[in-house]
Amino acid sequence: MIKGQYVYILECSDSTYYTGYTTNVMNRVKMHNLGKGAKYTRARRPCKLVYYVECTDKSSALKLEYKIKQMSRKEKADLIRGVLKEK
Repeated sequence: MIKGQYVYILECSDSTYYTGYTTNVMNRVKMHNLGKGAKYTRARRPCKLVYYVECTDKSSALKLEYKIKQMSRKEKADLIRGVLKEK
């Protein structure tokens, strides 16, 4: 079975963004909302999936995750709205 490589952004209950990497987006969102995800999201539930993109391989997904984490809040919001395209 071939698994995809995804980068995703969650909007937390305090309106902050959390960016992560996974091979199964829906399961990962579920785990975050069950409190079994990242420490950051545990106290900020519920989290809502606002963006995800499939990458060609794990390496490119992790590079994109890092790049998004370096973005400002405005840049992340633009990416989510589709105004800013990931490179």
